[in-house]
Amino acid sequence: MNKKVSIIGGGLAGTEAAYKIAKAGYKVDLYEMKPVKFSPAHSNKDLAEIVCSNSFKSNLLTNACGLLKEELRRLDSLLINIADECSVPAGQALAVDRELFSRRVTEIIENEDNINIIKCEVGSKHDSYFSGVCIEDLIDSGDVVVIATGPLTSDSLFIGISNLISQDSLYFFDAAAPIIDKSSIDFNVAFYGNRYDQERGKDENYDLWIERINNIDEKSYINLPMNEEEYEKFVFELVNSDVVNLHEFEKGEIFEGCMPIEVMASRGKDTLRFGPLKPVGFDDPRTGRRPYAVVQLRQDNFEGNLYNIVGFQTNLKYGEQKRLIQMIPGLNNVDIVKYGVMHRNTFINSPKLLNGSYNLRSNNNIYFAGQITGVEGYVESISSGMVVANNIISCFNGNGNFEYNKDTMIGALARYISTDREVFQPMNANFGILDPLDKKIRDKKLKYQKLSERSLINVMKK
Repeated sequence: MNKKVSIIGGGLAGTEAAYKIAKAGYKVDLYEMKPVKFSPAHSNKDLAEIVCSNSFKSNLLTNACGLLKEELRRLDSLLINIADECSVPAGQALAVDRELFSRRVTEIIENEDNINIIKCEVGSKHDSYFSGVCIEDLIDSGDVVVIATGPLTSDSLFIGISNLISQDSLYFFDAAAPIIDKSSIDFNVAFYGNRYDQERGKDENYDLWIERINNIDEKSYINLPMNEEEYEKFVFELVNSDVVNLHEFEKGEIFEGCMPIEVMASRGKDTLRFGPLKPVGFDDPRTGRRPYAVVQLRQDNFEGNLYNIVGFQTNLKYGEQKRLIQMIPGLNNVDIVKYGVMHRNTFINSPKLLNGSYNLRSNNNIYFAGQITGVEGYVESISSGMVVANNIISCFNGNGNFEYNKDTMIGALARYISTDREVFQPMNANFGILDPLDKKIRDKKLKYQKLSERSLINVMKK
């Protein structure tokens, strides 16, 4: 292994990794295509450009992103330190002057002796129209390569990554259903089971059947039955809800892979009942009869505390999603861990490809970092850059890769994106991805406080 690193992408993850590796005494080539070429969403020539909101979210330790930021502070994150320096008034949140933030990151990276910034696009030799630096040559050089190109990876580099990991493992769009915390589901309404397994045999004792279906393996679906009135009210509200306005570069492509539930519902009031909410194959344990419609929840993580709402990929605004989801019987007081999204987002199938150090399982010299791995958000991207950098430094020092403690938010994020699951979608920091406490605490604020305390005790541990 050559003790030199080529990092492709000068965003939040790439600059965090570059700085950490350089400060450890190792040489870094940082490839950034701006200002030679800009993605459809970028306009600032500086590194670490903040494209959307200027908020890094809450600073409170009872907030998952607040905890993640505090972990990164304790690990001396460059970008979180700069964000603190460039903060603007935002109550309990950390918001920054985005121009000042990017400029300060650029100044520090440019003045670091061990970092060589190369302003050019990296593409692929498999793209006959590309004639610049190719990712295949960087990999063949023997250097450690970090791919931190973000959710808007250029077309030519996309070809190179596709050849590296196989086309089936690279997704063009983030079309994700909401994810909820299982502990907030009302099981006086909800019941476990797979379609058709729920229907009672003619000679089966009803009480024994009820007991059996409510003790089915928790990896089965969780089902939420609706009567006719509940269903029709839900559909009416759904088709009259506010949607997010798409960027121009997202239009015309977003609906190819899947259809938003609000679009499906607009095609007729019974469309959902013959689609993702079809009741066929179920009996409602409360009535012993088939419900009018059924919303299904599918397990989203190995631990079984997170579930996604099947077929609910959506372009609705977050406030509308919360209002509608809480109309579903059994989800009246649900804790939504992640809202549904439909926007342009290139990301890899990390659970099949990466380990908990963001290292490509098939090649020890290749790492991925940032939103291309499926971590979602500014602070989450910085976190991935930190993990990658410290693992590369550990390998250069002869100690090999390691994974961060699973009781930290940093470690939980890395574990989430590297743990196999039926359906993988990008994830941001949330308390639902942490292992539960030994003692159950009903008060949500107190529970989050105790989870944060445990995380900060473990943040310096591997």
